[in-house]
Amino acid sequence: MLVVETIAKIRRAHFVQKKPIKEICRELHVSRKVVRKVIRSEATEFRYERREQPLPKIGPWRERLESLLLENEDKPARERLTLTRLFEELRGFGYSGSYAAVRRFAIGWRKERGAALAQAYVPLSFSPGEAYQFDWSHEIVVLNGATMTVKVAHMRLCHSRMLFVRAYPRETQEMVFDAHDRAFAFFKGACERGIYDNMKTAVETILVGKDRQYNRRFLQMCGHYLVEPVACTPASGWEKGQVENQVGLVRERFFTPRLRFKSYDELNGWLLDKCVAYAKVHRHPEIADKTVFEVFAEERPKLVQLRGRFDGFHAVSASVSKTCLVRFDSNKYSVQSRAVGRPVEVQAYADRIVIRQDGVVVGEHRRRFGREETSYDPWHYVRVLARKPGALRNGAPFKDWVLPAAVEKIRRRLGGSADGERQMVKILAAVLDDGLPAVETACAEALEQGVHSADVILNILARRRDPGPPLTILTPDALQLEHVPLADCARYDQLRSSGG
Repeated sequence: MLVVETIAKIRRAHFVQKKPIKEICRELHVSRKVVRKVIRSEATEFRYERREQPLPKIGPWRERLESLLLENEDKPARERLTLTRLFEELRGFGYSGSYAAVRRFAIGWRKERGAALAQAYVPLSFSPGEAYQFDWSHEIVVLNGATMTVKVAHMRLCHSRMLFVRAYPRETQEMVFDAHDRAFAFFKGACERGIYDNMKTAVETILVGKDRQYNRRFLQMCGHYLVEPVACTPASGWEKGQVENQVGLVRERFFTPRLRFKSYDELNGWLLDKCVAYAKVHRHPEIADKTVFEVFAEERPKLVQLRGRFDGFHAVSASVSKTCLVRFDSNKYSVQSRAVGRPVEVQAYADRIVIRQDGVVVGEHRRRFGREETSYDPWHYVRVLARKPGALRNGAPFKDWVLPAAVEKIRRRLGGSADGERQMVKILAAVLDDGLPAVETACAEALEQGVHSADVILNILARRRDPGPPLTILTPDALQLEHVPLADCARYDQLRSSGG
């Protein structure tokens, strides 16, 4: 079974690098059948049973080994211990791994320590559409009168230096997906490579050198946009220095003084306008006779063409309570009553929550970012009302329920009847079969007739569902009968008598 890394490589080789199928098969050691399947299916993954890779044994002993190496480096050269002696000391503390793991870690540690002490850097140069850099920052703003810290996603095209900035309440994976989707839509294309730090939403395990075990969903996103992800060396911010500098620039020019907006939508709209305005008036650092926006306009045609939006959600399983509620991220969301008793899949997007059961959507809500908040959809509880109509009066989902004008007027008039709640529940239940527009029209027709009974409204709906009488077909003159047949029962008597 193919892994998503191989699928992404095949897609980039075919769609971006324009390599023939034969060459792809030879480089990646896969069959032509597999390559054709990936190219034709447009899929970024194929289902397979995945084995868990255990963590290296050196992980729990990282701090202890770093301490031993640091103490050893501070000793005079004649007194320093060899790696074999350090390995034996670590074994004395209970380490059960191999000497090779200790040796690899020590070599990497010394390289990182030497790089940290050096202050010389190599200038980097990027071709149009070659790469972008991505990072997060935390900024303080005032939203709807409350001071809060927002998470700001930064993306920067390495060639043109065009920037994209968007604020989010969280720094979770679905926010990463949304930031990429909106940035690529703004740029009208993607790049061949994406440069990241080792954020947990993208990298699960840091291996030797540049090798990384990426998050599965993150790799699917990269495969969809035909992007090759590249993770920086830990504690080496200079490898994505452009976006690091952008964080400081945006903080100084955009978020100072403290911004005040009513919502995230207003804030993000303002930030996008500021990005365009900044790019149009500032010169490109390497092409002095052009602005950043002018170079960006030249780079746009060389970006990787977009192939539609990536369905960027983070999925988790959840159970449904007897009150038709699903708990996610410290908040509760309602689902259809038929979903009670079986597990559901919660698909969390940056701005909404979609709840599915057996692939069918049973609930969709605007996402909440507070704590212990509940989002109700009253229509999820209409089938329950059919059994317990009294809940319409004090049911939590029905408080401040805004109904169409005609339906609400019927509800107020039925409020004075002894069985008004039961009649109203019948009208609401009809929405599940006939739809809200049809019920609203029936209620308006009943009000015009001066009645507000549920039976009348249901009768109007039934008459609208029944087909009208068949159309009368006019007979052409050429087909008209000259002698109209007459019914004469005596003729049958004559036949009977002659036959006798």
